[in-house]
Amino acid sequence: MIDLSFTCTGVATVPDAAGPTLAFQLRIAARDDVAVHAIALRCQLRIEPARRTYRDSEAEALADLFGDRSRWGSSLLPIQFAHASLMVPAFSGHVDIELHVPCSYDLDQAATRYFEGVEDGEIPIRLLFSGTAFAGPGGFQVEPVPWDREAAAGVPAALWREMIEQHFPGCGWLRLPRATMDALLGFRSRRALPSWEATIETLLREAGDTAPAASRIEIPAADRAACGSSR
Repeated sequence: MIDLSFTCTGVATVPDAAGPTLAFQLRIAARDDVAVHAIALRCQLRIEPARRTYRDSEAEALADLFGDRSRWGSSLLPIQFAHASLMVPAFSGHVDIELHVPCSYDLDQAATRYFEGVEDGEIPIRLLFSGTAFAGPGGFQVEPVPWDREAAAGVPAALWREMIEQHFPGCGWLRLPRATMDALLGFRSRRALPSWEATIETLLREAGDTAPAASRIEIPAADRAACGSSR
């Protein structure tokens, strides 16, 4: 029996990744007398919201996920965050390795809304492992990674915001149905509006709402290009 243990020793961002990516630093250990040839590792990551406390402003931001605080005793359920896989190379004793997890900035996803709603502190994550281990000695053993193998981690909220700002500077994303996008594009074209920002501000103004002050700040040209807000 290959007795494996998993520990998350830290979390960082991957600065040169094409999109937002977190690197979970793992330490995988086996008995000293077992030579591990490789592990085809799979990992399911879940947010465990009940493992931390929340300010009133955070509770308000998370109300669409968990409801009013009076319901949190039963509504703070785990949120599916991501799936990732990794090929672990040969080692004896233990190995330190990074698990890269691409992250979405789609606010329709519960995990992203949770990350956005937390102002500070750490986001509690549970890593659940499975996969196949290839080991010795005295031959070649193939065994499944037991389903009860897991590790706890904390992703600093500041780290998440820094990562998102790096990839989407000064921007936010909104996913809309194709028909709605076509209607918005038609409105923008008819009004000869120079950007999507101006389009949304015009709609808000005509609806009697005032656009937030931040949206009226002139965004540098490079950031506009990154956001796709100008032609």
